[in-house]
Amino acid sequence: MIIPRAAHTISRADISPAALKVLYRLKEAGYQAFLVGGGVRDLLLGIVPKDFDVATNALPEEIRRVFRNCRLIGRRFRLAHVHFGDEIIEVATFRAAAAPAEVDDDDHREIPDARLQDDSGRILRDNVYGDIDDDVWRRDFTANSLYYNIADFSVWDYTGGVADVKDRVLRLIGDPETRYREDPVRMLRAARFAAKLGFSIHPDTFTPMQELAELLGGVPAARLFDESLKLFLAGHGVASFDRLRNFGLLAHLLPATAQELDRDPDGPFSRLVQLGLSGTDARVRADKAVTPTFLYAVLLYGPILRRMTDRMAAGQPASYALDGAIDEVVMAQVRRIGVPKRFTMPLKEMLVLQPRFERRDGRRALGLLAHPRFRAAYDFLLLRVQAGYVSQELADWWTEIQTLDADARHEKVAALASSHGDEAAEEGVAEDGGEARPRRRRRRRRGRGGSGGSGGPAPVGE
Repeated sequence: MIIPRAAHTISRADISPAALKVLYRLKEAGYQAFLVGGGVRDLLLGIVPKDFDVATNALPEEIRRVFRNCRLIGRRFRLAHVHFGDEIIEVATFRAAAAPAEVDDDDHREIPDARLQDDSGRILRDNVYGDIDDDVWRRDFTANSLYYNIADFSVWDYTGGVADVKDRVLRLIGDPETRYREDPVRMLRAARFAAKLGFSIHPDTFTPMQELAELLGGVPAARLFDESLKLFLAGHGVASFDRLRNFGLLAHLLPATAQELDRDPDGPFSRLVQLGLSGTDARVRADKAVTPTFLYAVLLYGPILRRMTDRMAAGQPASYALDGAIDEVVMAQVRRIGVPKRFTMPLKEMLVLQPRFERRDGRRALGLLAHPRFRAAYDFLLLRVQAGYVSQELADWWTEIQTLDADARHEKVAALASSHGDEAAEEGVAEDGGEARPRRRRRRRRGRGGSGGSGGPAPVGE
């Protein structure tokens, strides 16, 4: 169905000037050019699109010849990125519905192994090019399969996507089981779009999920990490988390987290996750920085505490138990979701600092303020307080001491030390508010003379 300009609400005034340049330049070069996917969907919903994607019948090499500011990327899907300063317009060539029986090597549109699947039906590589009539059936959801034609400003709708956008329904194109087997990440995308847009899931799209959710175990861990950021760090983390649980997907993405929540659905860990995700959503809306380090600290804290408790019950000291529990839980999760070390290492540092907040007397208390991970650890402490893990008084004490000068900090710690006895006073506090030097231990005097009749000289004293 072709919907003329007069029958839809999309205006070029709402489209990125960079995207318009790409569309017009492809058209002028003699190619078809369409704005596609989520950008068209969002424009119909009255939402400002996060990005704009373009589809064309030009091959990647032809796109590169049209745009000097173009870079070809990707192995699974060959794409062109056209750069306009910090903005990137992604341009994809129409893809065919299936690998062809014959190959035209001169044309390069058809390659013998261009479309490769594994035994489960998952697509491993897909560079078989086609036309728009083929391309539409390769897209995932009807709401994402709309094409805005720059030639006459019409919307092309092959799948009933306009009606589904109006009804706010997420529906897979084609047979859902086949589509999930082709790419199990589509299940995560369904959860994400439902959360982001507030759409319901069509029953046919929902039904196969629980049976096929285990296919997520075959998705590369690095790709699942990228998907997790889209789920939890894009401003709809709470809703995404809830959809993952409701769709039966969470246990295949964050197994230790799901298991801990099942054990105690209304406990402090459940509150911590909700508070952490809602705080992250608020920061995204306020255009503040968010980090996977804090996100995964929140998501894994409950399982880490449980393993720490188990290790302490087996006789390990608390500090060793916490250190080992972090390593154990994080390593197990990284095998499922490939969180890079640049995030897991500061995660561990932040969590190892948590017990130190409860030791407020002596030089170690003020030394904690100078730790490079103090601010992140302090923010996590505040979250633990809200979740009910530790008292509000503890958070208030650490909040206040940050506002004091060095002398006032010294007095505050000294006052606490005197109320707890002389132990902290013996440790000492530096005058500048930092850690004092450890006291030198006096050298023990050895006794003169010896026994055993060695005949050697007696040791020299001090």
